[in-house]
Amino acid sequence: MEIHVFQGFGEVLQEVALALVPLLIFFAIFQIFMLHLPVQRLVQVGIGFISTFLGLSFFLQGVHVGFMPVGELMGQSLGEGNTRWFLIFIGFILGFAATFAEPAVSIMNKEVDEVTGGYISERVMLYTLSIGVGISIALSMLRILAGISLWYFLIPGYAIVLILIFMSRDIFIAIAFDSGGVATGPMTVTFISSLAVGVASVTDGRDALADGFGMIALVALTPIIAVLFLGLIFSRKGGKKTDESQP
Repeated sequence: MEIHVFQGFGEVLQEVALALVPLLIFFAIFQIFMLHLPVQRLVQVGIGFISTFLGLSFFLQGVHVGFMPVGELMGQSLGEGNTRWFLIFIGFILGFAATFAEPAVSIMNKEVDEVTGGYISERVMLYTLSIGVGISIALSMLRILAGISLWYFLIPGYAIVLILIFMSRDIFIAIAFDSGGVATGPMTVTFISSLAVGVASVTDGRDALADGFGMIALVALTPIIAVLFLGLIFSRKGGKKTDESQP
């Protein structure tokens, strides 16, 4: 398989530039009328913008030429084998590992650790989210292989979320819903979704478009449930209360 590493790189540069220019314009407006940051600080911000531009550009290019094709090929190879039901276990492992590489997950876990003073540690949050994402990928593989409708997972899942909300403290509710967002980061969306599409494309009676997608909905759901359950465990252990809304 011939791979052209920089094929379409110009288009990627344009897309990233269009995404960052509005942020740069807003920052310039605030700088002129409100912030008035010193020159040294402006240089640091400029370096940050340039680093972000280059980092996003190379990352997206790597996604286009590496992550997505390889993920789809892996899905097709695993889906054609006699042990395709083993994909459920493989999906859990890949989902668990991908969460460790999500930059947004790392940042949020660090913020939670700092804001709660270590009450909800960074490591506990990381393993909780990783288990949640791993379960979602395993359920996605089961859904594709067995031909189960996505509604049979989403409706009971969000029903569980609603029940857990009334049993949980505000601090865990807030963190849980943010966790659902950060878990659907670039690593999961690019690699794991391509894997699911590849599996669906070679599974008899499945459609790559109808059955291969929908996984991200589960990835956004299971971390919410996992963090809410974590909150119930913390509450049962009688940990100190950091939710300021409660006496």
